[in-house]
Amino acid sequence: MNDLILSTTPSIEGRPVREYKGIVTGESIVGANIFKDFLAGVRDIVGGRAGAYERVLKRAKDASMEEMTERARELGANAILSIDIDYETVGAEGSMLMVAVSGTAVVI
Repeated sequence: MNDLILSTTPSIEGRPVREYKGIVTGESIVGANIFKDFLAGVRDIVGGRAGAYERVLKRAKDASMEEMTERARELGANAILSIDIDYETVGAEGSMLMVAVSGTAVVI
């Protein structure tokens, strides 16, 4: 991901957008084993944080970001602006977690 400029802002100061390549997205869905996750959560909760869940969320976010950046590279972009990251539960009774990222691929 390091070869692309990634930003949640709609512009990069001092670097005007020369060309808009389009919207790019990345998605990742991770399954949740209710009993394993519950026990990991109970074991890992320290100061109100659940380490096992945080690690899974980070892996899902990283996979989604990598997918999005690969799509931007394929379009010839050197930056992605206005990046948005969404987390949703999906599946029967929220048994899976989806991380979806989107942004605008541009040449600056």
